[in-house]
Amino acid sequence: MIGILSTGIIIGILVSAPMGPIGLLCIQRTLSKGRLHGFVTGIGAMLSDIIYACITCLGMGMIVNFIEANEAPLQLFGSIVLGAFGFYIFRSNPTRGIRKQGDKKLSYTQDFLSAFLLTLSNVFIVLLYIALFARFGFVLPEHSIWMSLCGIGGIGIGALLWWTSITYVVSKLRKWFNIRSIWIFNKIVGIIIILVSIIGLVSIILTFYFHIPLNFVTP
Repeated sequence: MIGILSTGIIIGILVSAPMGPIGLLCIQRTLSKGRLHGFVTGIGAMLSDIIYACITCLGMGMIVNFIEANEAPLQLFGSIVLGAFGFYIFRSNPTRGIRKQGDKKLSYTQDFLSAFLLTLSNVFIVLLYIALFARFGFVLPEHSIWMSLCGIGGIGIGALLWWTSITYVVSKLRKWFNIRSIWIFNKIVGIIIILVSIIGLVSIILTFYFHIPLNFVTP
């Protein structure tokens, strides 16, 4: 139970960390209106992430026998997709398309709903979840419904930890936080995701194809 919870937390952080539109929106609101507005924005994104995680989990549960029979190639595929996603994040410019919203004030409810709907509109997040679930063996036949719910809860906790941390850091460093800081931070996130992918690829190749156990590498 602890294992799937911790794995869920890691997945929740990896899904939330890239500085896409929601990350920028969260930072903008934290800088312009205060930490609580940024945090509520993150909560809206977190709820949408949990919905997509449940959809992905149910869909993968229907083909769990196929996943079990093809564990190695699927984990290999998941690591490759994860690496490609990390490379995309590394090469992307998160500051492109930022629009100043002037003095327009949104309520906490509007902050929440706008972030929720914006995240929910990104259906391609399912592909990222599939890659992460396959990479970390998140959906397995021996997992009970309670273990799956625990894992989904872990994803929510991971996302919550991320948004709490990012709004705290931005609020504390708001005097020094600028466009370049966001750009550098996005590079760091991309590098971390790429490193996770590389570690996964090495682990899978050595374990499944060369039969060398690497318990300290695999999650």
